[in-house]
Amino acid sequence: MSDTRTAILRPSWLLAGLVAFATQQLAAQPPGIAPPVFVSPLVERDVAAGQTFVATVVPTRVATIGSAVDGRVAEFLINEGDLVEAKQPLAQLLTETISLERDAAAAELLLRQRELDELVAGSRQEEIAQAEAKMLAAEARSKYLVKRRERAERLFAINQAASEEDRDQAVAAALEAEENFRDAKAAFELAVAGPRAEQIAQAKARVSMQEALLQKLEDQIKKHTIITRFRGYVTAEHTEQGSWLKRGDPVAEIAALDEVDVLAYVLEKHVPFVRLGMEVRVEVNAMPDRIFTGTVESVVPQADVRARTFPIKIRVANQIDALGPLLKSGMSARVALPTGATQQALLVSKDAIVLGGPSPAIFVVDLDQANAAKGKVRPVPVQLGVASGGLIQVVGPLQPGQLVVRLGNERLRPGQDVTVTKTIEPEPASESPAGRTPSP
Repeated sequence: MSDTRTAILRPSWLLAGLVAFATQQLAAQPPGIAPPVFVSPLVERDVAAGQTFVATVVPTRVATIGSAVDGRVAEFLINEGDLVEAKQPLAQLLTETISLERDAAAAELLLRQRELDELVAGSRQEEIAQAEAKMLAAEARSKYLVKRRERAERLFAINQAASEEDRDQAVAAALEAEENFRDAKAAFELAVAGPRAEQIAQAKARVSMQEALLQKLEDQIKKHTIITRFRGYVTAEHTEQGSWLKRGDPVAEIAALDEVDVLAYVLEKHVPFVRLGMEVRVEVNAMPDRIFTGTVESVVPQADVRARTFPIKIRVANQIDALGPLLKSGMSARVALPTGATQQALLVSKDAIVLGGPSPAIFVVDLDQANAAKGKVRPVPVQLGVASGGLIQVVGPLQPGQLVVRLGNERLRPGQDVTVTKTIEPEPASESPAGRTPSP
């Protein structure tokens, strides 16, 4: 294993460049001060053999937003590079004509609803009382005309004291009065009973039909406002104010970058060692002083038949600030993926890695024999390997158990005295990293 750790030795010029970089960076440090540092020991564990693959940063979601209806663009509300939230309008189409139709449908719905309310409420007491009064009046007149008919019939029967015409008129008037009474009585009973259930059901159906028509018009108006369904950045514009859009024409392209996927293509002989959820070290070429850690989100089970490579997506949390996303779509990257059986390797906390120089490095602490809380630091150039939780494999002239500066290494220079204020044990192999420890 020692051969593996020391196989990659930097030439003297690289070590000299690293020392010069650290010295230049810390020239402002007052001499004679031993700054406090947190240290952590190098640990030796079994990790899978790894290999670095070229990769590309891609959005987790990309959508080309199109128009759902025909119309002219009244307002185009975005520009390339803008951050847009979910449901935020991107463009507004003209809606004057359909808005008038919507208003008319709303008025018609109000009318239908009031008709239904009237039926559901039933007859008012005043209406019932009025119908009852008409019924009683019709009943009284019917009784009077029946008696008049009886008198006319008696007079006609007694020596024809009344003419036949008078008798017939009295009979007709009595029959008419009886029918008027029955009609008034039926009207009164209807007023008491209220509307029929079938009438209420018909009125409800008319209201539902009008509600559906109004909802259809509202939906059409809503479709004239083109929105995005998720938070993201505008990466392309496909129209402009005043343009005519047909249904399905593209309006803008939106890319979600709160998280990004780092897409790598892995050879078929290596892909069996990649597992979903495993943590992976990611380096972005545009930011050599940063190390990112992601998790394997997907292993696409379909290879490029010509290259025999499988797409692997590593999900990485992005950093968003006033200048936009730190990781941008299309950036080139490198990912360290396991490609073979496990082997022993030296691991160190990712916080101990110093970047930005000619090579990644760690500061090893050589403790004072007389005082274990004091020591001197020396930079050691390393090559980074695979990630394991919050630890990263390092290859270089190192030994297990050596103490390295985990926190407080930002302003150290070669040979500087330090004060060890705390020793942080590495995370157990079965646990995930618990995050950064507070600075001393």
